[in-house]
Amino acid sequence: MCIRIAVVDDLSPIAIWDPDEVSILVDRGTHPHDLIRELHAILTIDLGAPHIPGAGLTCFCGDPLQLPTELTLVPAIPGAPTL
Repeated sequence: MCIRIAVVDDLSPIAIWDPDEVSILVDRGTHPHDLIRELHAILTIDLGAPHIPGAGLTCFCGDPLQLPTELTLVPAIPGAPTL
C-alpha cells in the first residue's frame, strides 16, 4: 500500500508520519521548500524509501508520490504582470 499525503490545519511540526492511516500529515500553509525537505527526510530516513536523484518524492514501494493539489497551487502575487 502506498503512502497518502493529507493536509491538516494547525499541525505543530511541518509533517508527521501517521502509521495508523499509512499517511503523512502536513501542515497547511507550509512553505513548499520546507515541506519537500521534511517529506523527503520522513520518506527516506524514517520509512526507508529509496532516494532516487531527480525522481521527486517516492514511496517505500518505489512509486512516485503526488502532493495534494492544494499544496501545489502557487498563490498569485498582487500587482504581478499577467500574460
